[in-house]
Amino acid sequence: MAMTCNIDARGRVARLIFGILVLVVGVALCWFWARGSGSAVRWTVAIACLVGGAFPIYEARAGWCIMRAMGFKTPM
Repeated sequence: MAMTCNIDARGRVARLIFGILVLVVGVALCWFWARGSGSAVRWTVAIACLVGGAFPIYEARAGWCIMRAMGFKTPM
């Protein structure tokens, strides 16, 4: 499936803001919660937040939404 632009400027801004917020939460979790704990679960949650924040930033940059590409109509 080709990645064609399927979101407008409002959707791109919304995904960028959401991605930045989740990325900041992921960095905070890494720094304050997982660092020094030695717990694999804590690191997994923190890294999942980092990845979960980086993907919407990628979507905003590409102008592409995975949900819309799968056929779901997202309100924005």
